[in-house]
Amino acid sequence: MHGKDELSDMIKYYGVLPMRTTKVLSITLPEPMLEEMQALAKKENRTMSELVRQALRQYQDDRYWKEIQAYARPRAEAIGVHNEDDVVRAVKEFRREQRARRKRKPAA
Repeated sequence: MHGKDELSDMIKYYGVLPMRTTKVLSITLPEPMLEEMQALAKKENRTMSELVRQALRQYQDDRYWKEIQAYARPRAEAIGVHNEDDVVRAVKEFRREQRARRKRKPAA
């Protein structure tokens, strides 16, 4: 928080009050989880807020990839792609077909 004199100086200098760009969130955690989080924050020299923000970003990334997988899995299986080796095979086959098409087209 800003002290009274500091706020007065900021108002005089900038003509405005400082604005908070974040919101406060109150959460509850089981005691063991809280203790683990506090130890992790201390170990990594980060704030609890930074850990929560990172956890949310990770959760959002996980959800994004799960949505992509849910969309792509049936389409991949329909064309015989079931694992990474199948992906590599499909990419090589596609590139081989593209090269063959370019060779068939006469140069303009």
